[in-house]
Amino acid sequence: MTKEIIIEKITPALEAAGCFLVDVTLSSDNDVEVVIEKEEGSVDWDDCALIDKSFHELFNQDEEDYSLTVSSAGLDRPFKVFRQFQKALGEKVDVKFKGGRRLIATLSAATEDSVTLSYTALEAEEGKKKKVRVDHEDVFPLSEINSVTPYIEFK
Repeated sequence: MTKEIIIEKITPALEAAGCFLVDVTLSSDNDVEVVIEKEEGSVDWDDCALIDKSFHELFNQDEEDYSLTVSSAGLDRPFKVFRQFQKALGEKVDVKFKGGRRLIATLSAATEDSVTLSYTALEAEEGKKKKVRVDHEDVFPLSEINSVTPYIEFK
């Protein structure tokens, strides 16, 4: 059992469940972790149970001697795959840049190499003491970004 074989075999079951694969890790002790995301909405217990069942049907646990964990990508985990960025279009995200800068913005667009973020910043205006709000929509290369996570807003 290799990561590539796991991905190849589990992908049809994920697609049938309306999910997609975020990550697969396989330890030297055959501990397998499958991280999934839902195409629409949130991953729930039934989704994880269905993927767990499908995995056990695809891989004989007695022969392969593995342990399996199926989990959702979670709100606190950074995006890992392009489909997560696509799903978050129009949503607020928490972006941490290399160098320490942090920005809460709306994800307006995403490509494999960059993200477009919309945000408002307070900026000094020449001749005025009070800062004014300025709307921005800027493109940032992913190479300048450490992580992008969903922004959780408590009201």
